[in-house]
Amino acid sequence: MHVAIITAGGAGMFCGSCMHDNTWARALRDAGVEVTLIPTYTPIRVDEEDLSSQRVFFGGINVYLEHKSKLWRKLPRWMTSWLNHPSLIRFATGFGISNDAKELGELTLDMLDGEYGSQRRDVDELVSFIADDLKPDIVCFSNALLAGAVRSLRQEYNGKIFCTLQGDDIFLDGLSDEHRQGAIDRISSRAADFDGFLVHSNYYRDHMAAMLRLPVEKFAHIPLGIDFSGFSPLEQPRTDNEFRIGYFARICPEKGLHLLVESVRRIRTQHPDVRLIAGGYLGSRDAAYFESVTKAAEDLGDAFEYIGSPDNQSVKAGFLQSLDVLSVPAPYKEPKGIYVLEVLACGVPVVQPAHGAYPEMLAKTQGGLLFEPGDVDDLAEKLSGLIVDSAKRTELATRGNTLVRERYSLTAMTNATVSAFEAFPHNATDVISADPDRQETP
Repeated sequence: MHVAIITAGGAGMFCGSCMHDNTWARALRDAGVEVTLIPTYTPIRVDEEDLSSQRVFFGGINVYLEHKSKLWRKLPRWMTSWLNHPSLIRFATGFGISNDAKELGELTLDMLDGEYGSQRRDVDELVSFIADDLKPDIVCFSNALLAGAVRSLRQEYNGKIFCTLQGDDIFLDGLSDEHRQGAIDRISSRAADFDGFLVHSNYYRDHMAAMLRLPVEKFAHIPLGIDFSGFSPLEQPRTDNEFRIGYFARICPEKGLHLLVESVRRIRTQHPDVRLIAGGYLGSRDAAYFESVTKAAEDLGDAFEYIGSPDNQSVKAGFLQSLDVLSVPAPYKEPKGIYVLEVLACGVPVVQPAHGAYPEMLAKTQGGLLFEPGDVDDLAEKLSGLIVDSAKRTELATRGNTLVRERYSLTAMTNATVSAFEAFPHNATDVISADPDRQETP
C-alpha cells in the first residue's frame, strides 16, 4: 500500500497537526506502508526527523500573489515557480507572514473554489503530481481547508481519498460571519468527493459532522499515537521543595494560559512554593495576548517563567519530566491534545477542562482530573488537591503512564489507520461533475 498524505505547513511554527502528520507517516512507514508526505503552503517544522518531500505545493507566496493579482496568474510558471522553493518560503515566514483567520477570509474562499479559483494552476500541479507521477493507492488530505483540490483530483485519480479533520473549526470560527459560512458551504459541497473522514475523538466526529452536514458513518476514529522512546518518567525524583505546575501548548487565547496564571495566583495564597512554568510556540499574531498575560503575572515574580518553544524533542521531554502536574485549560474544545499524551508518558498527571477530546483521553488513560471549563476556582481547587495529596498524584501519574502506552501507541494508530483505509468503500463512481456554468475567479 502506498499512502500520500497532503499536510499543511504552519508558517514556521511548531504546528501540532503537521507534527502529528509527520509522526503518523513515520509510523506507517515503519509498519511497511510506503508513505509520501507532501507539504503545502509552507515547509513543515517538527521536533523529530522531517519526512516530508522537498517540493512544496500551493506555496504560500504564490498563492497570495495569485489571489491578489490577475496579472500574476497569467505569468508563465517558469517566472513564478521559484517562489515555491522551501528555503525562500522559510525566509519569508520568518518575517511573520500572517496566518490569522480574520485576515484570510477572502483567500480561504478563493482556495476552496479550487478549479474555479485563482489557484487553479496550483490545483492542476498537485493533481498531476499525484495522479500521473506518484500514483498512490490512498490519498489523505490533512485538513478540510485543502478541499478545493479534491474534485479535480477525483476526476483524474482512481484511488481512495480521505480527509483528516484535526482543528479546522478553530480556523473557520475565526473568520467573519460572511466568510465562515461561505467556507463551510464550500467544504460541505465537496465532501462527497472524499471516501471518508478521519478524526481523533468522538467529540470531534460529532462536532464536525454537524458543522459540515455529514453523516457520522462517513467518519473513522483514529487514535493519536506518539513515539514513547523519547518520553519516560524521571529515574530519580526531584529533591527541591518547589511544586511545578506546567503549561505546554501554543501561546494563544484558545489554549488558556491566562486562566492558569489566575489559578496559580489563588493557589499561592495557601501554597507559596508553587511555580508556573510555561512553554510553547509564540507567534506574532499572539504577541499582544502574551504581553497581557505577562503583565497580569507581574505580581508572581519569579514564580512565573516562560521558557519559549523547545528546539527538539529531547528538550521538550526534559521540561515535561521536570513538572509535578500539567494543565492547558483551553477554552477552545480541543480535538487532539497531543501534549496530554506526552506528559503522561513522562509520568506527570494532568488537570484539563471537561470538554472537547479531554474527557475521552482521561477516561482511557485515567491519568488526570477534569475541571469545569473556564472556572478558575475549580481549576485552582483541583490543582491544590494534587499539591496536598501526593499519593493521589502518584496514582494518577502511574496509571496514566501505563495506559497511555497501551492505548495511544504508534502501533494502535497504524492498525486503526490501515483498517479505516480498507473498510471504507470507494466512491469513484459517485464523482460530482464540475459545474459548466461556474466561472473562474476574475
